[in-house]
Amino acid sequence: MAQPQAGLKLLRVALIQGSKITEDRTLKRRGPVSVGQNATNTIVVPVSNLPPSFTLFEAVNEQYSLVFTAAMDGKISVNGQEITLQDAISRGLAKQRRDAYVLPLTDASKGRVSLGEVSLLFQFVAPPPEPPKVELPLEVKGGILKQIDQFFFMILAASLVVHFSGATFIACQPKVEERELTLDELPDRFVKAMMPVEIKPPPPTEMADSGKKDEPKEDKKDVADKPADKPATSNADKKAALQAKVARSGLLKVIGSSGGGGAFEDVLGSSSGVGDVASALSGASGVGVATADSLAAGGPKGGTAGSAAGIGDLGTSGGGNVGLGEKTQATVRGGVSMQAPEVDSSDVDREKLAAYVRSRKGAIQQCYEKELKRNPSLKGKVVVRFNITPAGRTSEIDIEENTLGNEAVASCIKTTIRGWVFPFKPPSDVPVAYPFVFAPAS
Repeated sequence: MAQPQAGLKLLRVALIQGSKITEDRTLKRRGPVSVGQNATNTIVVPVSNLPPSFTLFEAVNEQYSLVFTAAMDGKISVNGQEITLQDAISRGLAKQRRDAYVLPLTDASKGRVSLGEVSLLFQFVAPPPEPPKVELPLEVKGGILKQIDQFFFMILAASLVVHFSGATFIACQPKVEERELTLDELPDRFVKAMMPVEIKPPPPTEMADSGKKDEPKEDKKDVADKPADKPATSNADKKAALQAKVARSGLLKVIGSSGGGGAFEDVLGSSSGVGDVASALSGASGVGVATADSLAAGGPKGGTAGSAAGIGDLGTSGGGNVGLGEKTQATVRGGVSMQAPEVDSSDVDREKLAAYVRSRKGAIQQCYEKELKRNPSLKGKVVVRFNITPAGRTSEIDIEENTLGNEAVASCIKTTIRGWVFPFKPPSDVPVAYPFVFAPAS
C-alpha cells in the first residue's frame, strides 16, 4: 500500500448509526471517499435517502474537499470556527457544482455530516509511527557457513576438483600431429572421385555392318547340302577339316569342282582339266597354277616371281580356327612429348619433377587419345601452370597456353594434375609451368 507524503495527515472516518459507532477507518492514502449502498463504495451506508454511490470526499493534488447537497445537515470546523453547511453556502465558502457544493478542507478541519438515518464523523490525524523491524539475535540468525548444507558443499567441491583436474590433464597433453595421407593411402571411393573416369566410345557399328555386307552369301541350298563338320580330335583330323573348309570357299571351290555345265563351263569351255584352266589364265599377270609336279619340286609356276604352296601347308599346329571375312578396327594412338618445365624456385629439383611427371605420362596421353578418336587431326601444345604446396600437392591449376583448341583435353589434364602428390615438400608454394606437345602417332 502507498505511503502518504511526509507532513500530510491521514483522514479518519467513523460511521455512527443510532448511538453506536459501527465503523471506524483511517485511510492510509489520500484518494476519493465514496458512500452508498453499493459494495464497491469506500464506506457502505445502508440508508434509503442516498444514491447507490456518492463521493463525499474528493482528493485533488493531495487536498481534500467535502462534497454535500442542500438536503444534508452538519457542522464543520473551518479555521478554528464551527459553521453549519448552510453557513458555508451563505458565506460563499462552498462553491456550487451542478446540484452539489464543494468545500475545501485543511488538515485541521473536522466535523459531522448527517446522511439521513446515519451520521459520519471525520478528522485528520497524524500517521502512526512505523513499527521497528524485529531482528533475530545472532545466535538464531547464524552465519553464512551455518546456512550452507555441508554435505552438499562437500559434493560440489569434490566435483569441481575432479572436473578441473581432468580438464587440466587433457590440456597439458602434447598435440598429436595428423600425418597427411598419400594418394596411395586414400580410400578407393575418394580416389574414384578425384581421378577422371574414362568413358569408352561405343564400337563402330557401321564398319561391322559393312564387313557383314562384304561377306559372300552362300545359297541356302548349298548350306543345307553341306554335311555337319564333326569336331576334330587329332592334328591330322584338324588339318583335313581345314583343307575341306578352304576347298569349299571362293575360287578354290569353283576350280576344284568337276563335271560340266554352269558359269565355269561358259567361261573356260567344256574341259574340266587343270591344264585347260592354266591355259585360260595364262594371259593374266601374277597368276599361276600349281601342279602335282611343281608341288613336289617346290618350284614356282607362272610368269611372276613367287612360290607355290600346297593346301596342306595351310594347316596350323594347335588346331586354331581361321576366320574369313573379318575386319580389324584400327587403333588410334597419340604421342605426348614433354618439354623442360619452368620452375621459379631452387627448392624443387627439375630432374625429379620431370621423372615424376614422366611416370604419369599415360594419364595425360589418355586425355589426348580420347579426343583424338573424334578428331584424328588434333595436335598442338598445352602449357599447364600450377603451384606445388608445402604438403606436396598441387594448387591454383590453370591452362596458360592451349594451341589444341580443345577444352576437353585441357580440362582432363587439370583434373589429372589435381590428384598428384609430389615426393618433395618445399617450404612455400613453388610455381611451375609444364608444357605438353601432342601429335598423332605415325
